[in-house]
Amino acid sequence: MTPKQHITQVKAFFGYYPGLVAVVTVDTGTERNAMAAGWNTALSFVPPLYGVSIAPSRHTHDLILAAGAFGVNFLPLEHARLIAAVGGTSGRDIDKFADFDIATEPSLRANVPILADAYVSYECVLRDHHTYGDHTLFAGEIVAMHVAEGVFAEGVLQPDLLQPALHLGKDRYMRTEKVAVEVLPRGAESFR
Repeated sequence: MTPKQHITQVKAFFGYYPGLVAVVTVDTGTERNAMAAGWNTALSFVPPLYGVSIAPSRHTHDLILAAGAFGVNFLPLEHARLIAAVGGTSGRDIDKFADFDIATEPSLRANVPILADAYVSYECVLRDHHTYGDHTLFAGEIVAMHVAEGVFAEGVLQPDLLQPALHLGKDRYMRTEKVAVEVLPRGAESFR
């Protein structure tokens, strides 16, 4: 086993990497924006809830409150530069959709931009939000999904067909290989 550092004064933590970065989109009717959000997670199956954690200083934070809805878009690795670009700029200063030539598709039930290049997108209606420390967790009910045909089998992403943009931190991304580990069946008694 590798030796570990033991830290009691936690200023930054990063054990959740690698992870998928979502591009969160919003449209207030007069303004739209896109931002990269590394802190995102499923919250519930019934009802289908998805959460994104956003700092109040981010432009998207107040836009979500004004719009009452947001989109969650997952892009393949080939669009890592776009993910970094929307994460490293502010919608207060530029129109990201125009400046980065971001193609969108119509939403079905919530007025949110759906990224044409995303392999899966969620349309979320804001159900709740709560501040935890220096971020607000926005809980959205997924009211519609957009899924690229054939990239999921029984709900599992097929890495032979699509490389997800796995974020390592600091604008670094990694590619996946074929799934090579078989997991023990549920209820297995040992890890032999």
